[in-house]
Amino acid sequence: MGQWPGAGHKVESWAKGDASPVSAADLAVDGFLKAELGRLLPSAGWLSEETADDPVRLDRDLIWVVDPIDGTRDFIHGRSGWAVSVALVSAGRPLLGLLVAPARDEVWSATAGTGARLNGVEISASKRRIFPGARVPAEVLADEDHDLALVERPNSIALRIAMVADNRADLVATLRWGFEWDVAAATLIAREAGARVSDAFGQALAYNKRDPRAFGLLVSAPAIHDDAVERLAGRAKLLS
Repeated sequence: MGQWPGAGHKVESWAKGDASPVSAADLAVDGFLKAELGRLLPSAGWLSEETADDPVRLDRDLIWVVDPIDGTRDFIHGRSGWAVSVALVSAGRPLLGLLVAPARDEVWSATAGTGARLNGVEISASKRRIFPGARVPAEVLADEDHDLALVERPNSIALRIAMVADNRADLVATLRWGFEWDVAAATLIAREAGARVSDAFGQALAYNKRDPRAFGLLVSAPAIHDDAVERLAGRAKLLS
């Protein structure tokens, strides 16, 4: 059991088969969003971390891609680094993206082609041009990355991506297999804010794939993206 101080209630939580945490709140939010978004667009497919995957989604023109609570560890332990992530995807690309971080009083949103916003105010991504010194939301850095700078790291990968969108960080990088629901909304927000987005090898991300995973993620100021790909190339090849 965890404790969420802001709500004053105990949070029922347990480990899933892959040892990642899940809480009763994850399932409740998932059920609520599936019902409400289903009423909004009955013909849209559904892909969520907390719902068994149904391959019928592959035949749908529109699909909701949802992580009901991204950053469950922070949620369970009463920290603020979690968010609800919702994206609407068409033809493999996000059209709408929404991150709601209630513990931070933050609502991030984007519509393809119209820019990104935080609490209704337009935001612009980092414009850093020099790779050394780039701000990275992480707890520790590898020895070969000692020339980068640590900043706050929320548990939610979506919020870390949003930090690049709002110029609170210059680079987010992962070198592991990740799921579409973790990043669909946040990568649209980052791209609409002016950031550059790719997988660990610098290739474009696609959504609503049969296997809803990609290896690694790079979200950064545009001018340092190629440097980031080069820096991580050896590690990405080894780990993938």
